Amino acid sequence: MKSNAPSRMLFPVGCAILLLLWLANVSLGSVRIPVQEILGRVVGIPFSKTSWEIIILQYRIPKSFTAILAGICLSLSGLQMQTFFRNPLAGPYVLGISSGAGLGVALWMMAGFLIPATGVAWMLGPWQLFFSAALGAFGVLLLISVAAWKVKDTMTLLIIGLMFGSFTAAIVALLAYFSEAEQLKLYTVWTMGSLGSTGWSQLIVFAVGTLIGITPLVRSIKSYNGMLLGENYAQSMGIRIGRLRWKMIISTGILTGSATAFCGPIGFIGIAVPHVARLVFRTSDHRTLVVASALLGAIALLVCDTISQLPGSAQTLPINVITSFLGAPVVIWLIFKRDFSQEF
Repeated sequence: MKSNAPSRMLFPVGCAILLLLWLANVSLGSVRIPVQEILGRVVGIPFSKTSWEIIILQYRIPKSFTAILAGICLSLSGLQMQTFFRNPLAGPYVLGISSGAGLGVALWMMAGFLIPATGVAWMLGPWQLFFSAALGAFGVLLLISVAAWKVKDTMTLLIIGLMFGSFTAAIVALLAYFSEAEQLKLYTVWTMGSLGSTGWSQLIVFAVGTLIGITPLVRSIKSYNGMLLGENYAQSMGIRIGRLRWKMIISTGILTGSATAFCGPIGFIGIAVPHVARLVFRTSDHRTLVVASALLGAIALLVCDTISQLPGSAQTLPINVITSFLGAPVVIWLIFKRDFSQEF
């Protein structure tokens, strides 16, 4: 395990980049709003146009914060899974939690159940999509928890997670085959990902879920450092692998489930960002990597969201299109460049 103290000087630079990207993200779009107007509003100066107030406060700021939270959730989920399973290509969707969220949404959109067609649906209103995804993710998380209780081998648990993902994907495919064209289109659009569907109330819930999901990770940083040298060494250090497995499942389940429920499935961030963090900060110490991955995840998704807005155009590209365009080449480049055996 290498730790490079000077690399921590990169954190202020990263925070400055994050702030500049946030200003660019809020400023750019179908309607360009000058940065000086935004900064002026921060200190209490009203916008020169009333419509800008609505655009900034009701749409762009919640959207930008959603991108930041989703980037944090996915990158930290990927970091935990790559370390625990000692697999450089493990990501937040490997355990099938995202597939479970997709199944919940598919059952609601294409099969018409999970959320009863009674007064419950009316009360939930715009929360129906979130609760459908959350219930699906929670259902798979329960199954994974049962498997973790029965199975003690980490690689076997990884394979079981992949099988859960394949099974739920098969159910979704079956639902899609028998669904109407309009229902199928709605579900397809959801799978492309979106950061613009969260309001302030949903954003608060997302932030709380992110905080809850991060807590087990923060409390297990020393254990993850021990896992870098293998399970046997970690056990010789007094690390309880079973307890760490439960913390990893709960943490990645909440983080991935929250991000998927609010934003849809977003690929490549969870796989690529932890590797980029190791490369940029030149360390495998999780005391640094946790913060670095969260920071770079927020930056990465803000960049993708800014590009997807197509500044100056009324069109907005699905966020998954951008993350795939940028993330896939990064993962391929990392595979050729890095010697993962030194990290896992």
